[in-house]
Amino acid sequence: MDRRQEILEAATRSFSLFGYKATTMEQVAKIANVGKGTIYTFFANKELLLQEVVISLIREMKVEMDATIDPSLSFMNNAHMALMKMLQFREKHVLFAKLIEEEKELRTPAVKQMIQVIESEIVSYIAERIQKGIDKGEINECDPPLVAYLLFKSYFAFVVDWQQTHDEILSEEQILSIFKQTIFNGLKKQ
Repeated sequence: MDRRQEILEAATRSFSLFGYKATTMEQVAKIANVGKGTIYTFFANKELLLQEVVISLIREMKVEMDATIDPSLSFMNNAHMALMKMLQFREKHVLFAKLIEEEKELRTPAVKQMIQVIESEIVSYIAERIQKGIDKGEINECDPPLVAYLLFKSYFAFVVDWQQTHDEILSEEQILSIFKQTIFNGLKKQ
């Protein structure tokens, strides 16, 4: 493994453990077992280091979502599986969870910006899939970015937010049923 990759992995660990604000370049250097100056040969500052870590996170998430797509299934089933995979990835990935927690508690501008980048990438990914569904004639004409945003935020609300305000956790089947009856039914060509 090259030094740059070692630094990125160390930064991911540090951001995951301590958050963005509490992470220092010294901590990253110690975890990577390199001198602090070595980090600066690759990254001018902590914010650029976070950006690169987030770009890697997005790539990994897209690979996992792509792996769920089955061309033999309908748009609705593929959309559901990809959204669930993305939300499972988001929930289990420690760095993403730490960034969300820090943004809520400390409102760190760099973290807020990175969360917006991640969500923008997710919405773009979903919009591309919606456009493919339109092109294949599976779903009605619509505004893909707006519908993608609606799907993302709605799934997020049922998978993450619901648990925080209700005693019962919705099953994947319940969530799919709700979306089939409402949003997916409206998208589907009759």
